[in-house]
Amino acid sequence: MTQIGQLATADGPVLAATGLAKSYGPTIVLHHASLEVARGESVAVMGPSGSGKSTLLYCLSGVVAPDSGEVHFGEVRVDTLSDARRAQLRCSDFGFVFRFPGLLPELPAVENVALPLMLGGASRRDAVTRAQQLFPTLGLSGLELRRPGELSGGQAQRVGIARALIHEPAVVFADEPTGALDTQTGDEMVSLLVSTARDRGAALVLVTHDERVAGRCDRIVRVVDGRTLPDTVASPGIAPRSS
Repeated sequence: MTQIGQLATADGPVLAATGLAKSYGPTIVLHHASLEVARGESVAVMGPSGSGKSTLLYCLSGVVAPDSGEVHFGEVRVDTLSDARRAQLRCSDFGFVFRFPGLLPELPAVENVALPLMLGGASRRDAVTRAQQLFPTLGLSGLELRRPGELSGGQAQRVGIARALIHEPAVVFADEPTGALDTQTGDEMVSLLVSTARDRGAALVLVTHDERVAGRCDRIVRVVDGRTLPDTVASPGIAPRSS
């Protein structure tokens, strides 16, 4: 693991943000937003469109730097890292799941999953071997050699989840991961994401506008006009409907 990852093994929350502010021109997107995430915890971030919830996720994950405030990953001060060091952190310790999985169409599913490891210097053989081990866990057995165009939306999103988990991240960030799926597939997908992240010891920060999705997480944090409101314990998740 990288030096960043080694420094982030201290006790306390795996991720903590205080007083985050972010503006784009005259538009204030975040205003003194704060959030803590425990190791292995799943947290849903909810809010209306334009509330700042996705910007909060991007600040937490080091995709963008806040104008003010602090983001700590363990003992690492993320917001003061250089662009290159934040990029390194995202490759080594963070995983990402988006509304559309963004798989490379020319690669089979197993190589799409293995790609982060290969970009990190692993050999193709070792990376593919590790990727193959995730396929049964995520209900993808037999789909290793299919290209993205040969996968259903739900299957492609499962491949995206596998790719986010392949390097054993400390935190997985998910931005509307069920937004392009039907209700039943979305229910199944978020249950899989929450349970698999927990089983692998990763914290999960999941942005959603869907109460059903948020209810799968341990805790819900609401963002309104760029501010985080006092959070609540999520209600028990709704079981996926049988077909």
